[in-house]
Amino acid sequence: MGEPVEWLADGTPRSPRFDDIYRSASGGLEQARHVFLRGCALPAAWADRPDWRVLETGFGLGLNFLATWDTWRGDPRRPRLLHFASIEAWPVSAEDLIRSAQPFPRLMPLAEQLAAQWFGLTPGTHRLAFEGARVLLTLFIGDVADGLRQQPFAADSVFLDGFNPARNGAMWELQVLKGVARHCRRGTRAATWSVAGDLRRALAQCGFAVEKAEGLPPKRECLAATYAPTWEPKGAPLAAARTPGTCAVVGSGLAGAAAAASLARRGWDVVVLDIANAPAAGASGLPVGLLAPNHSPDDNLLSRLSRCGVRATFQQARTLLHEGQDWELTGTLERHSPEEARVAAEAASPQAPWTRNADPDAIAAAGLPQGTAAYWHEQAGWIKPASLVHAWLQQPGVTWRGHSDVHTVVRADGQWQLRDGSGTELARADVVVLACALAADTLVDGKLGLQAVRGQVSWAREEACAGLPAFPVHGDGHVIPHVPTDRGSSWFCGSTFDRGDTDLAVRGADHRANLERVRRLLPDAAIRLAPQFEQGEVDAWTGVRCAAIDRRPLLGEIEPGLWVSTAMGSRGLTFAALCAELLAARLHGEPLPLERRLAGALDVARLRRPPA
Repeated sequence: MGEPVEWLADGTPRSPRFDDIYRSASGGLEQARHVFLRGCALPAAWADRPDWRVLETGFGLGLNFLATWDTWRGDPRRPRLLHFASIEAWPVSAEDLIRSAQPFPRLMPLAEQLAAQWFGLTPGTHRLAFEGARVLLTLFIGDVADGLRQQPFAADSVFLDGFNPARNGAMWELQVLKGVARHCRRGTRAATWSVAGDLRRALAQCGFAVEKAEGLPPKRECLAATYAPTWEPKGAPLAAARTPGTCAVVGSGLAGAAAAASLARRGWDVVVLDIANAPAAGASGLPVGLLAPNHSPDDNLLSRLSRCGVRATFQQARTLLHEGQDWELTGTLERHSPEEARVAAEAASPQAPWTRNADPDAIAAAGLPQGTAAYWHEQAGWIKPASLVHAWLQQPGVTWRGHSDVHTVVRADGQWQLRDGSGTELARADVVVLACALAADTLVDGKLGLQAVRGQVSWAREEACAGLPAFPVHGDGHVIPHVPTDRGSSWFCGSTFDRGDTDLAVRGADHRANLERVRRLLPDAAIRLAPQFEQGEVDAWTGVRCAAIDRRPLLGEIEPGLWVSTAMGSRGLTFAALCAELLAARLHGEPLPLERRLAGALDVARLRRPPA
């Protein structure tokens, strides 16, 4: 760490030591299988387990991950979920991942999938998902000691990999190995290719029983170790993996459907209850939504959270939805103030791989004058929220039940009982997730302090509106063009933002307000859209969103087994999938999909903390 970073075209920093690790890739697959998989008794050790967690201290060219993934795919007794948590200070480029896998034809399809998600690797935690989110790569970009502190999970296998101790001793220091040991439970196996005496002594000092094993030529030996301390380790024990059981989710919008799908993938039997007669009947019924990372010159909390959320949602869209019909990665242009442009230009922003100053071609394509202050978001586009909700609810293990008006949630006979207004039991489950927007506050006696936020979107067919930009434009409001609907290609604009308002009636004043936003955002487009407003050809969608006081989602456990996932506000598309994976990770003691500090920023427990 501390060396200057050279950003590559795909948004990854190039390691000044890359040539060293590329030269070591020759024979990398054999080393991965012999040293690491065999050294950790895989695949036999994971047979018939619900999940398996691998911790790796140096991702390098990814061959250990690809070999582990390949072994998982070919094993009929594989665990349901494979977690691979790795740390890398100097991620290579996507092209380098492909190049290193080329000598191994069976790994190439996997390497191509990995490379497709290998973008925007800014410092911090990134969650990449494969095999329908049943193979999860949690990659921390940064110092190994910091990376180990970010993840509170217990590993089943440890791959001690990275640069040679003689070249980069920091990765093999005693304090780092102590950090590794804190991720181990008794019986966790570790493996490495190094048999250096200092390393063996340090591992023994950390509680590992160490033995030399037959090496992979030209190395005569490698190292296998088992965590078996002769003392009782200090500190709170790591959470044991939760055995899947029954779960009831209240609410079938984005938050509820996402939570149901994440838990069902882990083996839970999930029933989703909703008062409406169809899923996505509330704010998640928005015809189309914009999905783009928040950008701030100082890379604030919301910016970092939003990048995690955008990545998670697009992963789900690629897996479950029809591109071009349900969603599209178009890129988006965001207008901002000239003052913000000056501040951003002076800052060395880690957001550069995600967001950059818009180039003249993008500004011209939006119909704006050159010199307009704007960002270009590469990983951005539009999604139909209801399509995502329906896809999640169709996952195996999920049952949807409408006309279910939950009035009370009470503990009874070791489970949670959900009852309607007459006291009739609607469902009984080991775990309950309240994802029913404002109604969640009622079910927990007002502890969440949720606020209603009404919004109205205006939209119409595009037949009389030639010349709209090829991509969405946003800033104060938004314009989303070229969205396929049952009426043909359509445009959408808005939205209003009225706190404390729950009236769903369509308002002419809101149509006028939306058109005025378009005039400020895209003056040329407003001229084209105005006749449809004036002639009454514009339709409306209204909905009431739910927000917390600090405008961040609320995710966490209110009482043992009683969880909330709500307050997504106008960013349900950004946060629903991320919150669902965070809920599942905390429930199961898995690697978190984002850094601890960011997870804490979403935790419902913040409502109980005294002001700083």
